Amino acid sequence: MQRRKFLTALGAGAAGAVAAPFVSTARAQDTVRWKMVTSWPKNFPALGTGANDFAKRIGELSGGRMQVDVYGAGEMVPALEVFDAVSSGTAQMGHSASYYWLGKVPAAQYFTAVPFGMNTTETNAWLYQGGGLKLWDDLYAEYNLKPFAVGNTGTQMAGWFKQEIDSLEDMQGLKIRLPGLAGEVMNRIGATALTIPGSEIFTSMQTGVLDAADWVGPYNDLAFGLYQVADYYYTSAWNEPSAILEGTVNLEAWQALPDDLKIVVAEAARSANLAMIDEFTLRNAEALKTLVDEHGVKLRSLPDDVLKALYGASQKVLEKQAASDPASAKIYESYRAFQQRIRPYTDIGEFAYLKNRALVRG
Repeated sequence: MQRRKFLTALGAGAAGAVAAPFVSTARAQDTVRWKMVTSWPKNFPALGTGANDFAKRIGELSGGRMQVDVYGAGEMVPALEVFDAVSSGTAQMGHSASYYWLGKVPAAQYFTAVPFGMNTTETNAWLYQGGGLKLWDDLYAEYNLKPFAVGNTGTQMAGWFKQEIDSLEDMQGLKIRLPGLAGEVMNRIGATALTIPGSEIFTSMQTGVLDAADWVGPYNDLAFGLYQVADYYYTSAWNEPSAILEGTVNLEAWQALPDDLKIVVAEAARSANLAMIDEFTLRNAEALKTLVDEHGVKLRSLPDDVLKALYGASQKVLEKQAASDPASAKIYESYRAFQQRIRPYTDIGEFAYLKNRALVRG
């Protein structure tokens, strides 16, 4: 009802092109200026520029009434301190990934990626239609935060490996950069998972701190030059079938906003979310061709015994996480129930189509 009244009050002129602001007039003394800290290198493709895009949309949709200055990782706070910075009010906004906060808020991991979980379309349906955003709101309110989905990388790769993986035995003792629930799964099958900022992956691979690393996908991995420190690029994306990028707002700052600017931020988040998905869809395809054709990257799929071990370990990790924390139990139950609810149609719809398309093309 608030949204309807708001849009009606603006009149028909505000319902034009996306570039047209929600709020057409502003006085200088009314301007809200916020800071956004991020976990990404400044202007890094898709992730860093996605934060920039979110801030730009807020400015445009508010008609200039709200301006957001974006800071890359390390400019105001380190990459993995975004959560605390926004919670405390050091900055009003943040742009990161929720599974980085597993040590503070274990249940937050479900709002980035779930091993063998839902794809991007299914995940967005859970957030916007299945109650996921409400659960996220409730979880983060205890930490003085208001969360939004502000991007998604889509299906990620399984990672870069210095050595070829022929069997489960090759995973034993492997040191791999892999955050969140998937990292716990890796630990269960005999590897050692580490959580480090993306900006440190290249050096860690180069110096032997890591034997393998998951980052994002071809677009971002090419930007970091990971093909220079590992020869094998693995598919079979069990770990992050969908990966949400989160926008956080200090809850006190959020509550102080007028209702029209709250609508602006929410709509900017949703449109930035879709824009990032579109960007990754195109750029990943282009970057993969570059990696293979120009840099000689060797594409591989994880062996069946590795995938089976990962699946079995995933079920145990998810069950253990849910049993250890009431918030995790509540969120995982919602996530799992929604996945079971929509899977039959996904299987006979999109999955069947993609399988048949591959079959007829040979």
